[in-house]
Amino acid sequence: MVQSLESKQLADDELMRYARQVLLDGWDIDAQLRLKSSRVVIIGAGGLGCPASETLVRAGLGQTHLIDGDEIEASNLQRQTLFLPEDIGKPKALIAAEMLEKINPLISARGTVARLSEDNAYELLDMATGKPDLLLDCTDNFATRDIINRISVRYQIPLLSASAIAMQGQLALYEPHLNTGCYHCVFGSVAVDAEADERSCANSGVLASTTAIMGNLQANAALQYLGLTKNPLTNKLLIWDGRQMQQRLMGYRQDVHCPVCASLSP
Repeated sequence: MVQSLESKQLADDELMRYARQVLLDGWDIDAQLRLKSSRVVIIGAGGLGCPASETLVRAGLGQTHLIDGDEIEASNLQRQTLFLPEDIGKPKALIAAEMLEKINPLISARGTVARLSEDNAYELLDMATGKPDLLLDCTDNFATRDIINRISVRYQIPLLSASAIAMQGQLALYEPHLNTGCYHCVFGSVAVDAEADERSCANSGVLASTTAIMGNLQANAALQYLGLTKNPLTNKLLIWDGRQMQQRLMGYRQDVHCPVCASLSP
C-alpha cells in the first residue's frame, strides 16, 4: 500500500473538485492525498476497465496506466463507456487514456497497446521506477487472469481482480506480500483450464449493467485500499448475482500446496 504522501496539500482546484469526497466520514485530506500519490496499472480497457478507471480518475487517482492490445469494435459500445462510435477501429488503451484525461485534467493517464505477459511485465509495469501500488485485472478470460496473478505474486504487487459475464460477477483483492492466498488458491486448475477459458463476454454475452456494477465495485475496493489503506475483501471473494439481485461473500485461505504462491511463503 501507499506508505507516504507525495504532496502535503491539495491545490484549490483539487479541493473544489473533491469537496464532496473529503467531507465523508472516514475519508479526509490525507486519504485524498494518498489517492493522488498512487499509481495503478489496469490490465484491460474494456467492459470492466472503462467504469473502474473512470470512477477512480473522477475520484482523484493520481496515475493511471491502461494496458490493452485490442481495438474498439462496434459491439463494445454497449458497455465500454469511454468509447464513442467514431472511435471504432482505434486502440482501446490509447482512447481510454485520452478520455480519462479529458474527464479529469488534474490526473495523469496513459495507455499502452500491448498484451501483458510474464516476459514483458517488468517493462510494461515500469518496475524500474518502482512497483505500482495496485494492479486491476479487468480482463475476460481465465488464462490471462492466471498470468496476471503470477505477475502479482512474482513482484509482490496487490491484485484486485474482477470478472463479469452474463448477469454475474466476482471480485477479490489479493495481497501476496501478506501470504493470504492468490487467484490460483481460489480457482485452482480452472484458472488454466482450456475449456473453461473459452467462456468470455464475446461468446457468452454480458448485460451492460453487469460490467458497470462490477467495475464500480472494483473501483470502490481500490479507493478504500489506496485512500484508507484498508482491504475490504481480506480473504473474501465477493459474488454478485444480478438476476437474483443478491450479493454474498465467500471466505478463502491460502492453499499450502499452491504452485503459484505457496513456495514464497516463509
